[in-house]
Amino acid sequence: MADLRPFAAVMPPGECASRVADPPYDVVSMEEARQLVRDNPLGFMQVARAEVTLPEGVDPYADVVYEQARNNYRRLCREVPLTADSSPHYYIYSLRLGDHVQTGIVAAAAVDDYDADIIRKHERTRRDKEDDRTRHILTLRSQTGPVFLTYRDDDTIDALCAATMETDPLFSFQANDGVTHSGWRVPDHLTDAMREAFARIPHLYIADGHHRAASASRVRATLRRENPELPDDAACHGFLAVTFPAGQLRILPYNRLVKDWNGLSAAEVLTAIEATPFALSQEGSPAPAGPGCISMALEGKWYQLSWKGDLENLGPVDRLDVSLLQDHILGPILGIDDPRTSKRIDFVGGIRGTDELLRRIEQGEAALAFSMFPTTVEQLMAISDAGQIMPPKSTWFEPKLRDGLFVHDI
Repeated sequence: MADLRPFAAVMPPGECASRVADPPYDVVSMEEARQLVRDNPLGFMQVARAEVTLPEGVDPYADVVYEQARNNYRRLCREVPLTADSSPHYYIYSLRLGDHVQTGIVAAAAVDDYDADIIRKHERTRRDKEDDRTRHILTLRSQTGPVFLTYRDDDTIDALCAATMETDPLFSFQANDGVTHSGWRVPDHLTDAMREAFARIPHLYIADGHHRAASASRVRATLRRENPELPDDAACHGFLAVTFPAGQLRILPYNRLVKDWNGLSAAEVLTAIEATPFALSQEGSPAPAGPGCISMALEGKWYQLSWKGDLENLGPVDRLDVSLLQDHILGPILGIDDPRTSKRIDFVGGIRGTDELLRRIEQGEAALAFSMFPTTVEQLMAISDAGQIMPPKSTWFEPKLRDGLFVHDI
């Protein structure tokens, strides 16, 4: 059963939260990160991605980068100031974008749960990214970016969140992308009930942040080797996480752009698709109608691709739209054998809309585009439960959590 622990979060004062909070380091480009730092000397990007505060051309994995991250964090702790809570607590973090609201619990998830697969995964991590975040945590002795977890909805946890949100918030602000971020401290008299409620949850699932979770496990293993007598209450036994009920999550599509037709003509591409298990219709729209449907933009026209078979006869990974597209069109027809490494494919988060796909085709950056139907949370959970791996770029969660609002020192 899940072990989510209260912890003493390091936080900015409520009136400074909007200036400190920054997008996750891995969803912005290098230049976007530099601009964030130039515009805001209190922003947390300088901690999560310290190379942008050093001269251009520095190796992002050089010793000086991690030393700079530690120095930047210490400076923000002095100047904002960022301060640790007086005692361990759970916290509530709510995000609102238009009519969509999702409310999660900020806590220290147990590394033991991650290692034992009580916290389930759906992504294969890359060693270089693990190495980077492991070293970042060890140098700062702090976990600065939360892992995004989810669980199947639970009425008791919902009620505890609602009761907490009747109290005064720690912070509430609207970011420049229109998302309102609000946070609360769970009252002491609800702490035991919150921990007991999660103890009845059989599994948590990583929605986003596999590398941060894997790095936390490696950090704990490193500290155990250095100190075989590591106490049971050491902070490194947990990692910073925000855990949301699955029913509140919003997944947008992760669309595909292909740079060329793999030596074929447009007519030959269409003919090849007609020989696949997809039905091809020239009456397409930019947004696919549902699972098993994909919209394709080719020479200024939208086509509809509809799977002919029964999706339920396929395995949990094979039935994903991104898998159907890869296995029957991208690979055999367009020559994209490995989308993880191919330079001929690009991925566009659904938050940018389908007009972005057409714009990039018109500008000559791509020859055709595929607009996808979003993967569902239930599909993610089914794949995680089966111990399988989702294809790359299968989910785009929106809105994004912000770094710097809650930090977990270890």
